[in-house]
Amino acid sequence: MSEVENYLDLPLEEVIGDRFGRYSKYIIQERALPDARDGLKPVQRRILFAMHEERNTHDKGFRKSAKTVGTVIGNYHPHGDSSVYEAMVRLSQEWKVRNALVEMHGNNGSVDGDPPAAMRYTEARLSPISAELLRDIDKETVDFIPNFDDTNHEPVVLPARFPNLLVNGSTGISAGYATDIPPHNLTEVIDAVIKRMENPEITIDELLKVMRGPDFPTGGIIQGEEGLKQAYKTGKGKVVVRGRARIEKLRSKREQIIINEIPYEVNKASLVKRMDELKLDRKVEGIAEIRDETDRTGMQIVIELKKDADSEGILNFFYKHTDLQVNYNFNMVAILDKTPRQMNLTQMLDAYISHQKNVITRASTFDLTKAQKRHHIVEGLIIAISVLDELIQSIRESKDKQDAKKRIKQQFDFSEEQAEAIVNLQLYRLTNTDISALQNELTALEQQIEKLTRILSDEKALYHVIVTDLKDIKKRFKTERLTTIEKEVEELKINLEVMIASEDVLVSVTREGYIKRTSLRSYQASNGDGLAMKEGDRLVGLFEVNTTDTMLMFTDRGRYIYAPIHTLPDIRWKDLAQHASNLAGLDQGEKIVQAMPVRDFNDQSYLIFFTKNGMVKRSELKLYEASRFSKPLVALNLKKDDALIDVARSNGLQDLFVVCDRGYGLRFNEADVSPVSQRAAGVKAMNLKKDEQLVKGLVMEGESDDTFFSLVTQRGAMKRMYVTEFEQAKRANRGQIMLRELKGKPHRVVGFEEITPNDKLILVTTRGDISEHHPMALSISDRYSNGSFVLDTDQVGEVLDVFKQVLYQTPFKDE
Repeated sequence: MSEVENYLDLPLEEVIGDRFGRYSKYIIQERALPDARDGLKPVQRRILFAMHEERNTHDKGFRKSAKTVGTVIGNYHPHGDSSVYEAMVRLSQEWKVRNALVEMHGNNGSVDGDPPAAMRYTEARLSPISAELLRDIDKETVDFIPNFDDTNHEPVVLPARFPNLLVNGSTGISAGYATDIPPHNLTEVIDAVIKRMENPEITIDELLKVMRGPDFPTGGIIQGEEGLKQAYKTGKGKVVVRGRARIEKLRSKREQIIINEIPYEVNKASLVKRMDELKLDRKVEGIAEIRDETDRTGMQIVIELKKDADSEGILNFFYKHTDLQVNYNFNMVAILDKTPRQMNLTQMLDAYISHQKNVITRASTFDLTKAQKRHHIVEGLIIAISVLDELIQSIRESKDKQDAKKRIKQQFDFSEEQAEAIVNLQLYRLTNTDISALQNELTALEQQIEKLTRILSDEKALYHVIVTDLKDIKKRFKTERLTTIEKEVEELKINLEVMIASEDVLVSVTREGYIKRTSLRSYQASNGDGLAMKEGDRLVGLFEVNTTDTMLMFTDRGRYIYAPIHTLPDIRWKDLAQHASNLAGLDQGEKIVQAMPVRDFNDQSYLIFFTKNGMVKRSELKLYEASRFSKPLVALNLKKDDALIDVARSNGLQDLFVVCDRGYGLRFNEADVSPVSQRAAGVKAMNLKKDEQLVKGLVMEGESDDTFFSLVTQRGAMKRMYVTEFEQAKRANRGQIMLRELKGKPHRVVGFEEITPNDKLILVTTRGDISEHHPMALSISDRYSNGSFVLDTDQVGEVLDVFKQVLYQTPFKDE
């Protein structure tokens, strides 16, 4: 029963919260995030300290990596050997850290993501610059704590005589925090530290004149100075990093792109593979071959282009669609005062400067104590030599060491420390010691004590020591900047021809929404006969266009489908097309009223929309260019009972003509319709009476001798009229009569077209009869006649639909 009482009855939420809280604190403080003072995570610090303790330094030979890993695990870091070895390898990878802290013999991985050789094969030692992180650690400059099993001690932080956090950067993910600090140029960071020490009021903008931005070990180009400023002012920000590439001319109008530097932390092998996949998938055209020619002399990726290929466009395509250009997100989080903090540039510099003040103060205190002790001993030795004979006599008369010390302390007034030093001296040292050498040492010690006392009492002297030391490190380890910084982020302009194989094709669109792309060879092989269509469907458009063009398809619901020609399914002429709902989801019963190919959306033309309820709308064509087109887009705003009946393209100076079913036609200039936005509704085109509706709206081509109007009624009557019969009026009028009103069986307009000698009209009746007619065969009628009957409605039914025969069009032939 007593054992049961030892268990606590706690809610699961409380237990999990407590345990996860402890775990989070551990991985935040002691695993994933660097210390703001030395820029190291605990495992990195332990690796460097263990190598230092083992004297595995740059001035001695290499040692097996496995030995170092074993020492780290056994003494300081009780975790898996692979995690320690991976951390050690990363400190040696010159494409990951700006100044490598470990030198390694053997395979330590590659920029292609190849794994390093096992630790039993590689050898390592500290690099020369690592000595600056550990210098003076034996002078009590930093605190030590017991290791995990209390058998040894390890440093809480390293003295870090250069600002490693900014120089080598850091990356890590912990609980609730992540860090991404980019590497920087040692020279620039040291200059920034010195500037900050000289002027504590200096602004980040002024510091950035000295420390311009990240300096990645892989070089490359950083774009976006505003992003850099934001990052250094807040600790968070984004810049664009791109590889360095150049275009070289070859013989016979061919070029090649040479890439010598890639963005930081991008896997080169994956980058080349992705480029090759885009080439093989024909997402980019104009490439003959992609080769990785990297060797020991340096990195080189060669993209060999075909004759007359757009090299700039292809390079921009790779910038946009591969990791040749990436975004680098600053997230400068580090541990300061045992707490994770998002730090801006001045806070990071201040944390380092404060650490250095503490390190130099503690080192100076240690050296001062040592110098003062030695000064005291040397004073005693000088006195001892001046009374050497008496001293020797006194020691000879002594029984033992303690008695000798007691005698000389009483006889010559030596202190305990001086007496201890004298009796421990070998006799020859006493007889041969030159008094002048001791006097010189005493003078040097007095100067050293004075200097150290001044450092500890005067902050200016302390700062002078830090600055002098930093300047010496800068001089010894200076390197040129590798990464170029550009002010603006370049907008990537990719010519469509780069992405798409330029090819002339035939595109067919039907009213029911079936669309396909057909090769001209397939069309010509069929002589243009036998287009597969569903029963009751009809063509809306048949266009010879290029794969780099775009098709706009407008529906009766006031929506449109944006379809780049190269995305359309390539189907043979005699096979059934694919439904447009595969490109963008159409509603059931939604019909295509117009299809329009577009080559250039910026050609200053307009789209004119006509609706059943007598509305007209004019909008600039460029508004209808889309970047996302997975679903139908809004072409105009329609009321619930309204429907789009037609769309036409104009140059901004043309006349519009609208026709209602009661036989009224209205001609007005498009200038009467002000251009509006893409989603706007239209304005009234014609003044309609109740139960009337618009049958047709068109943009007039002009008043040439071979252009006429043709009208068809439900009773099967057709007439041809001069375009000049209709005078220009104002929008929203009633218009001019085109039919003679009959009391019994009145004519109602079901079709109206502008026709030329080659045009034919197709009439569809209520009983499904389809007939072809030549309006030009009819004599000219005036506005008041009802035309000539071309159908017997008693036999075939009333006319339901009228449309112009779709002809093979080449809209861009002259371009």
